Amino acid sequence: MPKPVLHFASFAFVFAATLNGKINSAEPLKSGLQAGEKIASIFEPLNVTGPFAGNPHCLVCENGANPVAMIFAREPSAAVAKLLAKLDTATGKHKEREMGSFAVFLSEKEGLAEQLKEVAKKHAIKDLVLSIDAPAGPFGFNVAAEADVTVVLYNRYQVAANHAFRKGELTDTAIDKILADVPKIVVEK
Repeated sequence: MPKPVLHFASFAFVFAATLNGKINSAEPLKSGLQAGEKIASIFEPLNVTGPFAGNPHCLVCENGANPVAMIFAREPSAAVAKLLAKLDTATGKHKEREMGSFAVFLSEKEGLAEQLKEVAKKHAIKDLVLSIDAPAGPFGFNVAAEADVTVVLYNRYQVAANHAFRKGELTDTAIDKILADVPKIVVEK
């Protein structure tokens, strides 16, 4: 009689381990600098929009110690365009706090610059700068290869919030959570 109990215990253990593996695979993605970390390096993506359009220019340097929404994305999907438009609105709303924002598209896709110009025009993005960098992302920013979108909110070079998403995970609810964290960086000077 002890054998069936042993088999049941073995089955329960295997089932629990399998279930645990599925739970772990659904864990939030870690990508980009995390809350509490400092931005310690700079990079010069090709600016597609903004005052330095057509040239490599450091957007971290440009924004200095001001509050910033920094987005790394793989492609300008509809969900990403929606996020960018909402962060552009938030940036304009917080001009008195000198908030800046920029998106870096990590891709070598042909024609991406023209596509980004169209996204900016279609969604009336005027304050958020769109740019392009290598697919691996800039050194020191720890953008995960499996991350489709990484949002880092920082002020005085210190990260206040991080949101990372695999392909298909950037939903309206996720965008609302990102926007809910903007007050963490827009503080009195």
